[in-house]
Amino acid sequence: MRVHVNLASEPFRRDRPILVGAVACGIVLVALLGVLVFLIMSERGQQMETRDAVAKLNSELRTISAEQAKFDGTLRQPVNAEVLERSLLLNSLIQRKSISWTRLFADIEGVKPDNVRLIQVRLPQINSRNEVTLDMEVGAKEQGPVIEFLKRLQDSPFFGPTNLSRQSPPTQNEPLWRFRITVSYAQKL
Repeated sequence: MRVHVNLASEPFRRDRPILVGAVACGIVLVALLGVLVFLIMSERGQQMETRDAVAKLNSELRTISAEQAKFDGTLRQPVNAEVLERSLLLNSLIQRKSISWTRLFADIEGVKPDNVRLIQVRLPQINSRNEVTLDMEVGAKEQGPVIEFLKRLQDSPFFGPTNLSRQSPPTQNEPLWRFRITVSYAQKL
């Protein structure tokens, strides 16, 4: 058995590796602090630019809103309101008349299989983006030709996505399967 006896007034300690590691960690932490301070300052500059841009856009929006309110006030005057209503009515009539029924039926005929009947086409609806939506009812003795018709509609450059909203089986009075279809139509107005 061996016993260590240290006769020194202060015992020997190995503190150098711990001190070097602590200094290295301190240097790394100070470097990271510098990077974080730099990132915070750059973000603060970007935030100021964004706030200035938002403030500028808000002031423009207030100006435009004030002008719009002024124009709306002018249009709401009794003298102008009648003219506005009449012009809206005439514009809607012109827009509805701009759909060519001949071209519409020719486009449908181009994609419709021979064994599918076009039973009814309701008045096309036009939305605010001038997109035309057709609501039509078709019939066939079997369901297969109508499915083929739906595929042809979707593949056609004149028609868009289709929506089958209702189907009815044949009855004694009506020997056809009836399908109600909504489809977007790409006729230029």
